[in-house]
Amino acid sequence: MKMTGNTVLITGGATGIGFAMAKNLLERDNTVIISGRRVDRLEYAKEQLPGLKTARCDVAMRDSRAALHAYIEMQYPEINILINNAVMQRQLDFSQSIKDFVTFCDDEIAVNFAAPIFMSALFAQILSHKENAAVVHMSSSIVYTPEYADNLPIFSATKAGLHAFSVVQRKMMEPLGIRVVEIVPPVVGNELGVDVDDFVQKAFAKMEADEEEIWAI
Repeated sequence: MKMTGNTVLITGGATGIGFAMAKNLLERDNTVIISGRRVDRLEYAKEQLPGLKTARCDVAMRDSRAALHAYIEMQYPEINILINNAVMQRQLDFSQSIKDFVTFCDDEIAVNFAAPIFMSALFAQILSHKENAAVVHMSSSIVYTPEYADNLPIFSATKAGLHAFSVVQRKMMEPLGIRVVEIVPPVVGNELGVDVDDFVQKAFAKMEADEEEIWAI
């Protein structure tokens, strides 16, 4: 897979892994658009990386996803890579009130699981048969070891669902000439994990080698 000369949309791209991906892709001579809910974070990201393009979007909301798709289709019709990176991770205690529980569940399921599905559906036709077309999903190693995240039941379940979706979607996208890549990050950016920039470099190297399920550790 070619990692230069692309037009890439990264959801949740203003911070963390998404921002590191944006930085690396800009350095590789790609056009990079990042989306996110908070305008201040998008503006700060653009200050750090002046070459970035930004678009506000709350991927949990249907109308916001549709508006982002319409904007990208009009302004960047050459887009060929979608990276579903936006994530929500909340610790959950079943002793919380049912009101808090329902709100937490709705938000986390929408961002982590529903959004990548709907974003994939929205962008499938515009990506179809483009050179080097791909949909990239950010999964989690928690999928394989949920017992070590016993306070993150919704996050673990949504990432497990996203993994299953990626496997099936990969076959569905073949006739459209769209690769489906699942990246499985470890804990990053703190004393328990790895350096986020190093992780992204390793992940992109494996994408260049045409790997489809990537453990960049």
